[in-house]
Amino acid sequence: MNTTKVIAFAGKGGVGKTSLAALTVRLLVERNPEARVLAIDADPAVGLSTALGVEVTHTVDDIRKKFIETVEKGKKKEVIEVLNEAHYEITDSIVETERFAFLAIGRPENAGCYCSVNSFLKETISVLAEQFDYVVIDGEAGIEQINRRVMEKVTHLILVSDASKKGIGVIHTIRDVAKELGMYNRAGAIINRIKNETVQNIVDTGDIDILSFIPEDDALGLMDVEGRSLLELNESAPALKGLREALVQINVI
Repeated sequence: MNTTKVIAFAGKGGVGKTSLAALTVRLLVERNPEARVLAIDADPAVGLSTALGVEVTHTVDDIRKKFIETVEKGKKKEVIEVLNEAHYEITDSIVETERFAFLAIGRPENAGCYCSVNSFLKETISVLAEQFDYVVIDGEAGIEQINRRVMEKVTHLILVSDASKKGIGVIHTIRDVAKELGMYNRAGAIINRIKNETVQNIVDTGDIDILSFIPEDDALGLMDVEGRSLLELNESAPALKGLREALVQINVI
């Protein structure tokens, strides 16, 4: 198998990360039906499952909670058993569809969690990810959470922003943190929901390469509101065209 391409979407809330992550899964499986694709929802809102039409019944956080409860009860023998079972439980948490696999991370850990548990679960996820050709991660508004709870390294970091100064500022902060962590091989930005060409012409991302501009897509927005799977989005949709351009630019496809 070729080296796994791990594509993470990051940016401030409300800029369309989840939709673009879902459409990336679609483009990957359409381009190469034989490829093994794993979609990981690392956002506590679990919006990627809706965008992909997947029903989630079990998350990695459920496994984390089970371990914590066992530790707090002081049952040492059971702690070892729970750790031994974690790999199999995460595997069971993966939802397999005909075209891709799906894993939900769940809510962020609370004050009662243990760093060693997070490290163990993250390592387990990373090992499982190696069984796939592509891993697509929909993250929270930041990158530390992906590094702390999912995996330490992504091959392609796609920063998503609208045209606002705030959005651009957020992707710079995320890129800088990811760079300090040595967390990615390649990075670039998608400027999403552009309202007109005038706005596009004045967007300045500084030293972050712009992979593509994607115009406001009313059809995609309506599907979001209705909770419909974006796998049904019309092939001619501007979002698909702009995303395909971005994935080519960053050498994902």
